[in-house]
Amino acid sequence: MKQIKMGCTTLDIPAMALGIMRMDQKSIPEAQVAIQAAYDSGINFIDSADIYGGGKSEEVFGQALKQMNLKRDDLFIQSKTGIVPGKRYDFSKDYILKGVDGILDRMGLDYLDALVLHRPDALFDPEEVAEAFDQLQASGKVRFFGVSNFDAAQFELLQSALSQRLMFNQLQFGLKHTSMIDFDMHMNMLDDPSVDRDGQFLDYARLHHVTVQTWSPFQYGMFEGAFINNDGFPKLNAELQKLADKYNVGKNAIAAAWILRHPANMQMLVGSMNPEHIKDSAKGSDIELTRQEWYDLYLAAGNYLA
Repeated sequence: MKQIKMGCTTLDIPAMALGIMRMDQKSIPEAQVAIQAAYDSGINFIDSADIYGGGKSEEVFGQALKQMNLKRDDLFIQSKTGIVPGKRYDFSKDYILKGVDGILDRMGLDYLDALVLHRPDALFDPEEVAEAFDQLQASGKVRFFGVSNFDAAQFELLQSALSQRLMFNQLQFGLKHTSMIDFDMHMNMLDDPSVDRDGQFLDYARLHHVTVQTWSPFQYGMFEGAFINNDGFPKLNAELQKLADKYNVGKNAIAAAWILRHPANMQMLVGSMNPEHIKDSAKGSDIELTRQEWYDLYLAAGNYLA
């Protein structure tokens, strides 16, 4: 498994993480198989959120981990808080602190390696968030911090109040969600891809050494479904299959390799609970697509060059 530097640190983390959003749908033994498949493939980084499965995903993970031969220190465990489903986003100090306590309780942990704020709260006070982060770090409950779905200005605003460096920003990115790179290639044009939808965060991340974690990498739309082996995307799947045959892997590996080929050194979140899909995706970290292969996939996904 390819290793990348975490944010501005010298710490190595795998280029892929296992996202456990769908673990609530699995039995304890099934969850163990998924975790082990990831670990055996070099993925020892876990990504969660307190709202996944209404908290059940973290409960299943915690129970599964207790019954495995893995030690707590074998894994880098990250979770997110800050969403009250259907009601509000909440970055208040009280909500963050209670959120972490709930996460630790459900997962059966003493600490999180990283806490990520889930979606920008329009009412957030950077100083209040800073107080929460300082308290969590001083108590030993959280080691590192990050955010999700922030643009560059929001990131800077929060960072300005913190004593810790933010390590991560989670953003959707994949072959069917390419707005982060479309904008750069359509700069100064009047077509739809020229619209900056991400606050130029990818360039910001490279300049400031922030690790972008890509969520739903194999999805089209937000949560409409996967594009791999989907009859609605014949050209893209044909190109994926051609390269899969060349590199002797599955389509998941090629779609993953496309993300990891970008020089921003992003970390891809693998959301599948299927052990075979996890293993195949992991193989993508060992493939370096040629420049033309990367562009061929980009164009096959329905994109175009200015």
